Amino acid sequence: MTATSFPPMISGCFITLLIWAGCSTVVCLVNEKITAPPATPTGYFSTVTEVATCGNNSDTCGIYCRICDTHYHGPTMDCLSTLLQIQCITKFYDAMASLNSTEWCTWSNVGGLYSNLSLCTEEISDCLMIPWPNPLVEQTFVEIHSSHFKDCPSQELSDPPPVIVFALVMTPICLIPVMVSLVVLKTKNGDGRP
Repeated sequence: MTATSFPPMISGCFITLLIWAGCSTVVCLVNEKITAPPATPTGYFSTVTEVATCGNNSDTCGIYCRICDTHYHGPTMDCLSTLLQIQCITKFYDAMASLNSTEWCTWSNVGGLYSNLSLCTEEISDCLMIPWPNPLVEQTFVEIHSSHFKDCPSQELSDPPPVIVFALVMTPICLIPVMVSLVVLKTKNGDGRP
């Protein structure tokens, strides 16, 4: 191999690698409405140059992918938003409505519902090959927190009662004159005795 043929060979391999890596990602389908070719029975396309539209071959993922293909021409954020609303958020709101609003702030009452919501959003995002968490899922959780958990006290971050704060502030302030007077008395007697 000569020195003049080495750089073109490396750049050819590098370009081939870039093309292969670029064709195997799904990021391009997230915000675009691209119609992908039909999937193989495994849920992925048969060649490396085609992009997968469905996360796996489970029945649930197949249903989600068919809905997206039929109504949105592929897995888009609009399709994800609709599926999250139908499959996850509505169920969470219904379950929260069955609880008394005073029970919303007790984690043992809502922890399971919250975990189910999180798992549901993750499952649908994975099925559509959309990264999780994503801005849509984050916005969903922000809205849920602002509508259901905004009035819940946070014991770890709350201030102590005003009486305690006053005592903690005033104690050092009152001790300063006492300490100064003790120092003055001790230094007045040269040997340190009263």
